[in-house]
Amino acid sequence: MSEPAIEPVIKSVQCISPAGLHRMAYKEWGDPANPDVLVCVHGVTRVSDDFDRLAPALADRYRVVCPDVVGRGRSGRLKNPTLYGVPQYVADMVTLLARVLADGERQQVHWFGTSMGGLIGMGLAALPDSPIDRLVLNDIGPVLDARALNRIGDYIGQDLRFPTYEAGAKFVRDVSLPFGPHSDEQWDKMARDVLRQDADGQWVRHYDMGLALPFRAATPESVASDGKMLWAAYDAIRCPTLVVRGEQSDLLSRATAEAMTQRGPRARLVEIPGVGHAPMFLQDEQIAIAREFLLNQ
Repeated sequence: MSEPAIEPVIKSVQCISPAGLHRMAYKEWGDPANPDVLVCVHGVTRVSDDFDRLAPALADRYRVVCPDVVGRGRSGRLKNPTLYGVPQYVADMVTLLARVLADGERQQVHWFGTSMGGLIGMGLAALPDSPIDRLVLNDIGPVLDARALNRIGDYIGQDLRFPTYEAGAKFVRDVSLPFGPHSDEQWDKMARDVLRQDADGQWVRHYDMGLALPFRAATPESVASDGKMLWAAYDAIRCPTLVVRGEQSDLLSRATAEAMTQRGPRARLVEIPGVGHAPMFLQDEQIAIAREFLLNQ
């Protein structure tokens, strides 16, 4: 096997929704001939660049594939924003895996999902004949705190424009403080990953404002129904599963995380002190948690 790629290659795959075709971009690290594939999927307003520390740290053992979920970053936007949701994202990932695993002898992957990326992984891992055979759920589970969802929904829907990069970076840092302690350099990168300049020179967040529509349409009844479906999906998972919880998380409660160790795949639970929603896996000690679980065959 050749040496892992030091720099990622950016590729894309064409996907389909009921509203038409769209493209999903992804970054690929490591040897493209490596049959051992790790898919890393980001949170609701983040991008594939979140894994620029984790991916190269694992590229000695994996071909690491990090998509920008549709509506974010380098990927296209959906013509009908009401379709932004886990069912569409799961369908897109099936298309991505068909590309990544094409003609390979091995048709299974390992999955690392942060927040929304974990929900997508749960949905795919719950399906019969799922290609996921090892799963990391980073600060996400079948029960989502309603107040945290409201907080995230409000944040997503603000069409904010900043006159300077510094103003935008300060906003990103302020709303991302639950990610835990990071260096100034790390905070700067996290901001640059999700900010871009528009045609007027204003700095804006790099995602489709239409992502907020499904959040605004949610009702207490729909949230309760979603919770039942999420538990059913979790209980259907059969692969080894790791749940990582930020000790101060407002999205994944300790009670839910502990329940996840007792049902379904009976996940292993690791809690990261001093961090809320969600651990970013930029620190060596966090990367070591993922590496140990994923490679413990």
